[in-house]
Amino acid sequence: MAGLSIQELLGEKEAGLDLELLAGERGLGNCVQVPRIQKPGLALAGYTTNLHPDRIQVLGSTELSYLNHLTPEKAAVNLRQFCALNVSCFIITKGQEPPERLVMEAEQQGIPLLRTHHQSSTFISMITQFLEERLLPSTTVHGVLVDVLGVGVLLVGKSGIGKSECALDLVLKGHRLVADDVVKVRMKLPAVLFGEGMDLLHYHMEIRGLGIINIKHLFGVAAIRERKKIDVAVELLEWEEGKEYDRLGLEEQKYGILGLEIPFLKIPVRPGRNITTIVEVAARNQLLKEMGYHSALEFQDRLEKRMAEMAYLHAHTIIGDNLE
Repeated sequence: MAGLSIQELLGEKEAGLDLELLAGERGLGNCVQVPRIQKPGLALAGYTTNLHPDRIQVLGSTELSYLNHLTPEKAAVNLRQFCALNVSCFIITKGQEPPERLVMEAEQQGIPLLRTHHQSSTFISMITQFLEERLLPSTTVHGVLVDVLGVGVLLVGKSGIGKSECALDLVLKGHRLVADDVVKVRMKLPAVLFGEGMDLLHYHMEIRGLGIINIKHLFGVAAIRERKKIDVAVELLEWEEGKEYDRLGLEEQKYGILGLEIPFLKIPVRPGRNITTIVEVAARNQLLKEMGYHSALEFQDRLEKRMAEMAYLHAHTIIGDNLE
């Protein structure tokens, strides 16, 4: 898991966190490694058993009011005990003034004390989303990601197999391109994979013999989207004569990315097969599966019932013949 220093957090401008440093500059190298925060009310009261020092500690009106109502001696003891646990940083919300004792302890212990003008609930939502974006695992996959009827379809396969051409055909049929050639995949809580294009390649697609084209300019903003949850992976394979391929759809294969598994299909490619239509049908079928309807399993159940009925009739026919 990646880490984010408090210095980087303080310098972040695009997320709108609006942070300023009040004390503890010596600890700006401290790192945050989990995308969750903590409201340390009990820790300020002296109970630190369930404290997570690796999380950002958010101090709102309740926490500051409690500190201000403590005697100077009690506040000093509690804060000294709290800060001795190597806390990553404190962030005060609503632009409030921190107690002098907190500023002093943060400076002495080298714990960054930051402040934002946002309300506590607003800031917690903002910082959690920001940390999830920056800290959760990510990777890149060679492939194409397309939004087909709301289903995120990741097309993979060796170079030149026809992934981009298939995606272009899907765009012509009204579906949306997310990323071509290189898909940046991020894991989001609780266990979801999202894909997006690399900054340099956004909206662009490489078509052999044609070159680089801009899907946004050619087909408009309705033909693209920034990111999409990955629901199913489809591998395009070269057709091999004599090789057995799944013909019933009963085999539940999985494709692993970042330790998570998503449904996986293998589609052989050969002249005469409309791969685009097959991928579109695969997306529709995935929607049905998510609704609890599995066509292949239903067909198997019907077939087994029919065979059981035929066996029953056959057995009774034999018994009747023997009685005669």
